[in-house]
Amino acid sequence: METVSGFINLNKPSGMSSAAVVGKIKKIVQQPCGHMGTLDPMASGVLPVAVGNASRLFQYLLNKEKVYRAVFRFGVETDTLDACGTIVREGERVPDVREIQEHLSEMIGEIEQIPPAYSAKSVGGVRAYRLARQGKAVLLDAKRVHIRSFTLTGQISQDSYEFLIRCGGGTYIRSLGRDLAASCNTVAVMTSLIREKSGYFCLQNSNELTAVTSENWKELLIAPDLVFEMPKINFDGEEARKLRNGLALPFSEKDGEYKLYLDDEFYGIAQSCSHEVRAKVKLI
Repeated sequence: METVSGFINLNKPSGMSSAAVVGKIKKIVQQPCGHMGTLDPMASGVLPVAVGNASRLFQYLLNKEKVYRAVFRFGVETDTLDACGTIVREGERVPDVREIQEHLSEMIGEIEQIPPAYSAKSVGGVRAYRLARQGKAVLLDAKRVHIRSFTLTGQISQDSYEFLIRCGGGTYIRSLGRDLAASCNTVAVMTSLIREKSGYFCLQNSNELTAVTSENWKELLIAPDLVFEMPKINFDGEEARKLRNGLALPFSEKDGEYKLYLDDEFYGIAQSCSHEVRAKVKLI
């Protein structure tokens, strides 16, 4: 079977793991598949699924802006930092709107964040959540993340507030809720999470999992060269043949990476260095 490469923009349903969603798509398309940016099972929203060789482009999509809509319930703490975990503290104080607004500015910009113990981070080659489930202590190093904006959008109930968060890749929204609550001298858990945007991929243009079928999946594919920005170069004929065979060509443009088209068809990523260019990432 010929490999077809592209992306399907899925709206992951709540209650399913990202891996389970990709598994269903793989059965439908009968091609290798992978997902970018894991969503917790309780979360819903944008989950870009790479079909075929499109997963080779993931490294070029990692630093794109992500947008989340989250609800945090204050006064309660669980071992997972979300509503799916075991309660370890409850009945703590609930801050008011004014207090939360005062502390939101502390969460914006380049900040240090400790990932949740129940996360897919690797500890000595083992996923942190596996160690946590075994009752073992999980100590994760803080990592730098970029929070572009953190906006209180409304009060949902007496103890719950909704927020809109724009951030860079690698941000744990559960940890943001924990840290915001700590700045207010209390605790909180995440009770709802929707990813509305991940780089090129937006919720309003996403597809429900149940809408993807063996008959229509190719129609839903987004061409891989559309999902990221990069200068373009095109080679035809003999030059294209040489690049396909792994050879380098003379190149007068500046060093760097380019979207590579051969005979006007997107081929992958080219790398130029010292006045030469060659194919670096091949999709076809």
